[in-house]
Amino acid sequence: MSKAPQPTMDPTKMGIGRSIAVLTSGGDAQGMNAAVRATVRVGLYTGAKVYFVHEGYQGLVDGGENIRLATWESVSMMLQLGGTVIGSARCKDFRTREGRMQAACNLVKRGITNLCVIGGDGSLTGANAFRTEWSGLLADLVRAGKPREPKQKSSHLNIVGMVGSIDNDFCGTDMTIGTDSALHRIIEMPPDEGWEDHLCRRLTDQRTRGSRLNVIIVAEGAMDREGKPISSDQIKKLVTDRLGFDTRTTILGHVQRGGTPSAFDRILGSRMGVEAVMALLEATPDTPACVVSLSGNQAVRLPLMECVQVTKDVTAAMSQGRFDEAIKLRGKSFENNWNTYKLLAHINPPDVKSNINVAIMNIGAPCAGMNAAVRSAVRMGLIQGHNMLAVYDGFDGLAHGQIEPITWTSVSGWTGKGGSMLGTKRTLPAKLLEEISQNIAKFNIHALVIIGGFEAYVGGLELVQAREKYEEMCIPMVVIPATVSNNVPGSDFSIGADTALNTITSTCDRIKQSAAGTKRRVFIVETMGGYCGYLATMAGLAAGADAAYIFEDKFNIKDLEVNVEHLVEKMKTTVKRGLILRNENCNANYTTDFIFNLYSEEGKGVFDCRKNVLGHMQQGGTPTPFDRNFGTKMGAKSVLWLTEKLKECYRHGRIFANTPDSACVLGMKKRSLTFQPLVELKGDTDFEHRIPKTQWWLKIRPIMKILAKYDIKLDTSEHADMEHVIKKRTALAK
Repeated sequence: MSKAPQPTMDPTKMGIGRSIAVLTSGGDAQGMNAAVRATVRVGLYTGAKVYFVHEGYQGLVDGGENIRLATWESVSMMLQLGGTVIGSARCKDFRTREGRMQAACNLVKRGITNLCVIGGDGSLTGANAFRTEWSGLLADLVRAGKPREPKQKSSHLNIVGMVGSIDNDFCGTDMTIGTDSALHRIIEMPPDEGWEDHLCRRLTDQRTRGSRLNVIIVAEGAMDREGKPISSDQIKKLVTDRLGFDTRTTILGHVQRGGTPSAFDRILGSRMGVEAVMALLEATPDTPACVVSLSGNQAVRLPLMECVQVTKDVTAAMSQGRFDEAIKLRGKSFENNWNTYKLLAHINPPDVKSNINVAIMNIGAPCAGMNAAVRSAVRMGLIQGHNMLAVYDGFDGLAHGQIEPITWTSVSGWTGKGGSMLGTKRTLPAKLLEEISQNIAKFNIHALVIIGGFEAYVGGLELVQAREKYEEMCIPMVVIPATVSNNVPGSDFSIGADTALNTITSTCDRIKQSAAGTKRRVFIVETMGGYCGYLATMAGLAAGADAAYIFEDKFNIKDLEVNVEHLVEKMKTTVKRGLILRNENCNANYTTDFIFNLYSEEGKGVFDCRKNVLGHMQQGGTPTPFDRNFGTKMGAKSVLWLTEKLKECYRHGRIFANTPDSACVLGMKKRSLTFQPLVELKGDTDFEHRIPKTQWWLKIRPIMKILAKYDIKLDTSEHADMEHVIKKRTALAK
């Protein structure tokens, strides 16, 4: 995201004299409430008036009680609710000029010139059309004498959109609000001709290999290359008639829309809500309507109509049978995901072997998603023609020869399994180098995939440093970060952290809900993470915590006193409950017991306290969809990189890799998966506390505090420039 420095302004005064309305439109999606909550609270924080528009565009047209002032308290206890609490409705009236004129009248009467729309492409297109004809609508209102005193401040309308859709079918954003919760993907690519024969061959092949369970997912809009629909009943009949397999169909329907939003969707909605308010208040009459989108881990602004146009181009390409072009138009992230899925699920290993042996191991504490990474690495390696070797029990297993071949069917069903099927230990290799080097030679290992947490990173470094003494270590290596703590240098995200975050968030939901019948209660919850405050911070944002104490953000007794006073004031409102998170190693002296005792003493007569230490349950069981997908992408990409690196390192009939870039961490950095040499990451590592020296999520902490109503300053010195997606279409045309 390109950024330009702006004059420093007081963010608490940016919205004074301004009014913002927020509405949700189209199909509801989990996470919309988080976006509404953030829009309201950040709007109020800036000094603006904020209005709810109930029932979408219909409420905008009908006006009256459908457009109401929002308060800080009116968005409490919304985060964990599915759908949208302010309602969404189809609106034929808004499609007419008369309806839009009435909507404009309702906004002008209240002095509202900033509109935040959360919905799909149809809803956002309607918002842009409304903005485009705003001056004409005002002129018509003046001629009609409505309202009687049109305000000069209403001369132009600012529009910002947030994409709320479980289908993830809007171009320009990696993920739309609700997709992570529903994970209802529409695959734009029809199967090849003769898909019926291919499907039956695959099912037969898998049964022959010992698989007794097959799952076939059919998107609701699935069709063949001639445009004919493919239904679940059609597939059931095909499988039953041809193969005689017992087959059942299940249509998920609106189940996908319901339920509690995931931590990802809550954080996404919250971050987008903050960015939407900033975009509205920074807009000028010349600023085009924008949509706040997600790119990698960054919230960015894109011209709304460019995104809509590319989305329409995708639809046109599909209707005309240009399916490859449709995939490319969806963006690089979507294309890569689709290609990875095809490789891992549809292609059998080649007959020609590469004679390369790639070993895979897990290091450190187990976490959800490790097995998904192993599965995809194994299958991608087999697709490349390599022999894949499983190393059991980490570096101990590598030193003691616990190594054996792992096959395509060996990893069947691993994606959804928690923990580590290979077994994992925290042992580092420094004292085992002699034995490890001998086994690398004995098993003829040419490359190594190390999946794990901080120990995996340090262990990889120790192997690289041992290259001077042990020539056997001169092989390409890649470290894939996998730990609930999210503390591995070189990556903004680690496999397993999302599952842990959802476990903490859902537990906090239940804890808060338990206080619904018992008012004036504050909960102190201890989270894992070592010295890394990622889980405490992000769970605090997802669960609506009042504070999150972490090692990286130093605090003292005065800060604790401020937090207690904050809760005392909160108990005077209608929101008579509090949630405090504490990272396990945030402070050696201010322990969970100390904070609990302090709050209990200072809260006497105002609130009582409870404490919860979540412990190892945070490591999670079944991995979330995010961790399954992230692990799958990381595992596949690591082996493809190793395959290329092996070609570079092949000299005089043998593999020899001793350059820094032959041993890397594969990580998500801002917007893309990148490989960074282990040795180059040493400078960004606090080895004593086992954390990176720079951590992107620390910039999000002020958002959590603002949403909890603390009087702090939001840094507005950096401004997100509008970016463009139209260049993708231009490049594709060339």
